[in-house]
Amino acid sequence: MKIRPRQFNIRKAAVYAIIINVLQMLAMGALAVYILIDGVNEALHGLMGDLIVITLVVIVSWGAIVDIREAVHAVRMQVKLHGLDETVHQMTDLNHALRSQRHDFLNHLQVVYSLIEMEEYEEANRYIQQVYGDIQSVSRTLKTACAPVNALLRAKIAEAEQRKIQVDLSVQAAWKALPLPAWEMCRVLSNLIDNAMDALENQKSPRLAIHLSEDVKGFSFQVRNNGPMIPEDIQSSIFEPGFSGKGEGRGMGLHIARETLRSAGGDLTVASDDAFTVFSGHVPRKLPGSEG
Repeated sequence: MKIRPRQFNIRKAAVYAIIINVLQMLAMGALAVYILIDGVNEALHGLMGDLIVITLVVIVSWGAIVDIREAVHAVRMQVKLHGLDETVHQMTDLNHALRSQRHDFLNHLQVVYSLIEMEEYEEANRYIQQVYGDIQSVSRTLKTACAPVNALLRAKIAEAEQRKIQVDLSVQAAWKALPLPAWEMCRVLSNLIDNAMDALENQKSPRLAIHLSEDVKGFSFQVRNNGPMIPEDIQSSIFEPGFSGKGEGRGMGLHIARETLRSAGGDLTVASDDAFTVFSGHVPRKLPGSEG
């Protein structure tokens, strides 16, 4: 029988370390109070005994505090690593999508060239018109000044079309000079769009709307779908790490998306009813604490 190697869960280990050290601190505190007040051992009643007890409490407490601090740090690092891992997968998907588009473009050129060589001008004209329509569909995602965002939108729209989801894209901003790295904004949008498409999986006439805008204060976006309503009693919990209806090991996407925007001074909110579920995000033009 093949034995699967045990996977180390950083989050679980960190939680256990925090609980154990808190219990250790409480136990040492109770012991110190018991010894000093009730006088279990008369040898510890003097000044030397008091110093020994106090020193013991300080050492144990300091060790527990250090362990708790490191455990919290480990949890935060796990969240960041999870986000980076998702980003790598997203960038890989984008690379495949762009390579596929390049391959298709070369094929189109070869077909047109062959039709012209054979003097099939009418057929070449019809083929060019069809390809032009596809190019127009692609060009609607090339409206921002941020190339990674453009590539992401193109890839996600292509995926939505494969899943028979109607996409309405509205770009009313250049999104130039974003206050956070482009790959982080792509990670936010990718998580929200993926969640929206998942929510539309069994929906009749599924529709996905993506809206990008900006004003003098900052950059904004909305991702809307006409999938099932998110119950009001869990709307405040969906951004918590690990909260998911997709099974164990999921539920980090929305948490990472919100924390990414908050780290840039922005935020992410949700509104949901029987008609639509809308995730709205924004970031200011300048990072918190920047000059100017």
